[in-house]
Amino acid sequence: MLVASASSLTPYALRQQIRQGKFKGNTSGQAAGFVQCNLAIIPADYANEFLRFCQANPKPCPLIGMAASPGDYLISDAGEDVDIRTDVPAYQLFEHGEPTAKVPDLLEVWRDDLVTFMLGCSFSFEEALLADGLEIRNITEGVNVPMYRTNLPCTPAGRFSGNMVVSMRPMPAAAAIRAIQICSRFPAVHGAPVHLGDPALIGIKDISKPDFGDAVTIRDGELPVFWACGVTPQLAIRQAKPPFCITHSPGCMLVTDIPNSKLSVL
Repeated sequence: MLVASASSLTPYALRQQIRQGKFKGNTSGQAAGFVQCNLAIIPADYANEFLRFCQANPKPCPLIGMAASPGDYLISDAGEDVDIRTDVPAYQLFEHGEPTAKVPDLLEVWRDDLVTFMLGCSFSFEEALLADGLEIRNITEGVNVPMYRTNLPCTPAGRFSGNMVVSMRPMPAAAAIRAIQICSRFPAVHGAPVHLGDPALIGIKDISKPDFGDAVTIRDGELPVFWACGVTPQLAIRQAKPPFCITHSPGCMLVTDIPNSKLSVL
């Protein structure tokens, strides 16, 4: 049994709960005040191309940091005793671009040629929206944020290409405008929304059926508001087809010791 609510834990304490298998859920709303990161763990011979892909597509792939060298799994820049192999609730494995397994840790599959990339996550800016009095529906309903494939193309880099994935939070129009103002201060965690309103305009056929995460209630008079999402690299990985790579499982982030306030440009 957890000794404290996960949302009240420090990032270090939450990572220890995750490492011990005591916390297995999505990390939205957890360890308030600290940066959460998407992960992409890429073989070294693909790493430079993936780095260029992130640099060319900063909205869906905002680079927070990366391992100093291949094989490094202790990432001191992310916080105290951060072990990339164990400190995320769930990981997605890929072989030749195809998802093969969801695993709770990487201890049995880690390799010395793997390079870890940490990418900004929308869960970080959710705190700023909540602090301003805006509702985050997926947190209210206790589910993972809904995420969708779109027809918005990313800029290719080497073998990496594909369309953007977006996360969605429904809001009344006034709240959506305020959300744009707030999130513009956080370019390192996806920044301002990329679209609001008609989902068909960005290639989403059925808003009630997300490609990743969970559906949430959209009330009468609300607009769906879409942010670039860190699941985008998973589609790029499927295009590049590296022999082996790893990402976080959608919604299950690396919670760092980096304060969200360090990412604000204002």
